[in-house]
Amino acid sequence: MQSRPHSYLFSISYFGARYKGWAPQPNQPTVQRRLERVIRHVLGHEDFSLIGSSRTDSGVSCVGGYVQIFLRENVEMNSLLPEFNEHLPQDIQLNSVQEVPTNFNLIQSVKQKTYRFYFSNTIDFHPFASAFLVNIKEDLNWEAMKEACQVFKGKHDFKGFCKPSENKTDYVRELLSAEILNSNDFMGQYFPGEIYYFEITGTGFLHHQVRMMMSAVWQIGKGEMEISEIAGRFESAEDFDKLPPAPANGLVLWETVLVDK
Repeated sequence: MQSRPHSYLFSISYFGARYKGWAPQPNQPTVQRRLERVIRHVLGHEDFSLIGSSRTDSGVSCVGGYVQIFLRENVEMNSLLPEFNEHLPQDIQLNSVQEVPTNFNLIQSVKQKTYRFYFSNTIDFHPFASAFLVNIKEDLNWEAMKEACQVFKGKHDFKGFCKPSENKTDYVRELLSAEILNSNDFMGQYFPGEIYYFEITGTGFLHHQVRMMMSAVWQIGKGEMEISEIAGRFESAEDFDKLPPAPANGLVLWETVLVDK
């Protein structure tokens, strides 16, 4: 039972390169810890708690996420929003805020999430672009990669496409869409002329799931994996070697959709 009766929902964006993910870790910089430090400073006390809509991995960025803050006293959060952002580093931003009912639970209210993984396929890749993209130098079979995306859609057991946990028994997740698209989100002299992104939308995701799916799509594109292996991993993950996750720097939590508040 939440002992702090006043609740506020913030939308949040952050560039994850400097952080060891969202969740607090001992002696490590994380997005939640940085946010808590600023909230404590602006409010002048630490009688609050917060939860995030996603526990992104180390190095993963976020365009459209949420954080819910619980307080014992009512506060005019809209007037404090600019002050929060003034004290936050430039790679974290709170975009908006609204008061929500006490019984609103952010974790239970997430309807679906969309992730984008940005990558390029060129032999002329500038190091500055590596903050946002992963470059694949090998020739890629784009038709096979697009076909692989369609196999991922639907409800499947994704144990073969995630980092399993001893405490987890349910690995079934539903993907609503999966496709590879051309991007114009990054332009300039240091970026390749052609940039792509693997976009997937689902009702929930497992640890490293998106990065391992991206890795599988690349392997299929390079001819190192057959498309049929995707279905095989759904049926029996133990029959296959563990997939290496794609690097974190290309991954962005693009959108979080909530149920009606």
